[in-house]
Amino acid sequence: MLLLGGLGGGYLGLRQHTVDSGHGQALDVRVAEVGPLPVGVVDARRRAAFGAAQVKAANAAAEVAAKAKRAEDLAKRDAAASRSQNRSTSYGPVPTSCKDYTGNRAIGCALLLDAGFSLDQMPCLEKLWTKESGWNPLSRNASSGAYGIPQALPGDKMAAYGSDWRTNPVPQIKWGLSYIKGRYGTPCGAWSFWLSHNWY
Repeated sequence: MLLLGGLGGGYLGLRQHTVDSGHGQALDVRVAEVGPLPVGVVDARRRAAFGAAQVKAANAAAEVAAKAKRAEDLAKRDAAASRSQNRSTSYGPVPTSCKDYTGNRAIGCALLLDAGFSLDQMPCLEKLWTKESGWNPLSRNASSGAYGIPQALPGDKMAAYGSDWRTNPVPQIKWGLSYIKGRYGTPCGAWSFWLSHNWY
């Protein structure tokens, strides 16, 4: 027993300290002071802490990479959807020029180009307004009151492009192209929407 106590005392190193009791008396207290940890224990703890830090850093990097991949996939999907929506080849052959059309359709083709659209959008515009009004500037929807070639509702919105909007296809077409650009981006975007909803 004495041998064990001696060994324990040798390792822990007991020291005696004098402490104030708080009542004016000095007390002798024996305090065990732990000596330095063996080298093997310190190395093991350092290795464990380093390993945990590496795992944490790897997890954070994997999370950042996953977020970046999701953002890239979304961007690719949106770009593909935009390309397919604006592709006119599935809507009919692209005309060689606006001379391929006559009447209000020829006017519409020329104004389409003036508005900054390319000729490949004309097949979509032609189909869209053929469905809406037959390209008739006097067309009026009896149930809704929509008017003109683009079927503006109310029709007097088109007055911003000319006071003779009731009979002149030019202000009607200009207004219609502006509406399409603002809401659908392109005539093929508007036609694609029309095919799904039967209105635009």
